[in-house]
Amino acid sequence: MSFLLSLSRFIDALNEKIGHGISWALLLAVLICTGNAVMRYIFNISSNGWLEIQWYLFGAIFLLATSYTLRRNEHVRIDVIVGRFSKRTQVWIDLLGFLLFLMPATLLILYYSTPYALISIENQEVSSNAGGLIVWPAKLLIPIGFVLLALQGVSEIIKRIGYLKGVVPASAFEKQAATPEEEIAAIKAANKLN
Repeated sequence: MSFLLSLSRFIDALNEKIGHGISWALLLAVLICTGNAVMRYIFNISSNGWLEIQWYLFGAIFLLATSYTLRRNEHVRIDVIVGRFSKRTQVWIDLLGFLLFLMPATLLILYYSTPYALISIENQEVSSNAGGLIVWPAKLLIPIGFVLLALQGVSEIIKRIGYLKGVVPASAFEKQAATPEEEIAAIKAANKLN
C-alpha cells in the first residue's frame, strides 16, 4: 500500500502543478480577448488567429484543470443527499462512482480521442478559416486532459481505499473549505488594508 500511496502523492503533486500553471492561461486568454476587441473596435483590425487562440486557451483551461478540480474535491456533487450518510458510506459512494462512472467514461473518451488527435498531427491539420492556426495542438489537449483525469481518478481510488483500510485520513481527499469564522477573519483583515 505504501507504493500506491506514494504514487497517489506523485499524481496529486503533478496535477497541482499543472492546475496552478494553467491558471495563467486564463489571464492570457482575457488579455488576448481584450486586445483583440480593442483592435477591432478602435482600428477595425482583427484576425481569425487571435480568435482561435482564445478558444485554444479556454480548451486548455477546461481540459487541463479538470484533474486539478477533482484533486481538490471541487467537482459537482450531490452533497445534500450524500452528506446525510456516515463518512465511511460517503467514501464507498465515491469509490463506486470513480470505478463505475469516472474511470470507464474517462478511458472511453481517451480511447476515441487519441486517434482523433494523432490523425490531426499526422496531417498537420490547419484551420479552414483565413489566417487560422494549426489545429492539432487543440486536439492533442483532449487525450492529455483525459490522461491527467484518469491518473487523478486512480489517485482518488487509492486514497479512498487507504481510508477504508485506516491508513489515510479523510483530510487527504476532503474539500478544504474555510470555516465561517476564517472567512470573517479574512474579510476583516482585507478591510483593514483599505
